[in-house]
Amino acid sequence: MIPHRLKSARAKAKLTQEKLGVLAGIDESTARSRVSQYESGTYSPNFDTMCHFARVLNVPECYFYIIDDAFAEEVLALYEVFRAPVK
Repeated sequence: MIPHRLKSARAKAKLTQEKLGVLAGIDESTARSRVSQYESGTYSPNFDTMCHFARVLNVPECYFYIIDDAFAEEVLALYEVFRAPVK
């Protein structure tokens, strides 16, 4: 997992660390500290937890794992196009 992507996606969604953690199913008493540790790279969440984060943040799971930042942003843009409501 690329830690700064989690922080960036959370900031874009305007969620606190605690709120993201709780919405992703982490116990409220540890949510803020766990998300903080994931964003700093101290610990890495398992894939299931990352899938929960992706769902809450409305980003594709792969966004957190793509090494190249420019490519990750292109994937995110494409995901947003296909997730947009049909008019």
